[in-house]
Amino acid sequence: MKKLLIATTALVATGLAAQAQELNIVSWGGAYTVSQVEAYHKPFTEMTGIKINSIDADNPAAPVKAQAEAGNVSIDLSDVELSDAIRMCDEGLLEPIDPAILPPAPDGTPATEDFVPGAIQDCAVANIVWGTVIAYDKTKFTGDEPSTLADFFDTTKYPGKRGLLKTAKRTMEMALVADGVAPDQVYEVLGTDEGVARAFAKLDTIKKDIVWWEAGAQPPQLLADGEVSMTTGYNGRFFAAEVGEGKPFGTIWDGEYMDYDLWVIPKGAPHLEDAMKFLAFSTDTQRLADQAKYIAYGPARKSSNALIGMYKDGKTEMAPYMPTNPENMKNPIWTDPTFWADHDAELAEKFNAWLAS
Repeated sequence: MKKLLIATTALVATGLAAQAQELNIVSWGGAYTVSQVEAYHKPFTEMTGIKINSIDADNPAAPVKAQAEAGNVSIDLSDVELSDAIRMCDEGLLEPIDPAILPPAPDGTPATEDFVPGAIQDCAVANIVWGTVIAYDKTKFTGDEPSTLADFFDTTKYPGKRGLLKTAKRTMEMALVADGVAPDQVYEVLGTDEGVARAFAKLDTIKKDIVWWEAGAQPPQLLADGEVSMTTGYNGRFFAAEVGEGKPFGTIWDGEYMDYDLWVIPKGAPHLEDAMKFLAFSTDTQRLADQAKYIAYGPARKSSNALIGMYKDGKTEMAPYMPTNPENMKNPIWTDPTFWADHDAELAEKFNAWLAS
């Protein structure tokens, strides 16, 4: 009987160990998740034997918040935007992350000095810097192609439907900059009633021509299907369509909206220790540079930039497509996560009221 009990206990322990050899990781899907699978998931599994279950979500912060609030967590890590990371950390929904677990740069520079400013938060660590930009169908504008954020709102000179993200965030800032507000003053303006009205007035000029999108995979498809002639969207998605699939797309970098994506671990994550191991592994210098072979998002580590080379096709230089390329950053809008942590609910309500009006 004693031997049977020992054998049963060992079997249960083995089963639990096997179960722990999996991580549930939530991200945004499409070309972006593919880049993470190739650069992070596969080599991590090869090194550790831990299987990665990759789960797609339109906004990965939503299931993290829901599960952590319910105290029923199955997600181990999630890729979220900066404002969501800060808000959920403040609400006690995320595990704190000790920067000491992050590996140094190859030359020994500590991670805290190697990551770009703002990339390491109390409960989050960035992997990419990305841009919301405008892409257009070159076949629709032969000879005189659009080149500015203001051109996006000029449907007389550049006719056609416009794709826009169906949220206040990013959409309202880009409207204000198109209306002449300097990017470094956009949040000062948007923080006033007059500024909110100004953003909506600019959006009113194209409201009848807007096709709304909500998931990152939609804008390239809207362009490819001819449903819009221009659309906002994520620069890496447009790169994947233009270079990876040969679509006749052009990119407008003027007024690109710059943001971070970061790894977070929900409070109560079932495999916390392994989740921390994955987070440290996937944000080392080489892994962040490897991701840039698959999609045009800038690594969050300075030491990764020197390792960025060719696209996976072996013939396309990645640097010109990076949102962090100096040639592309002449008029950027840098997100203000504190502003959105404070004003998200209020502006979302006003935005939805404007949509319905």
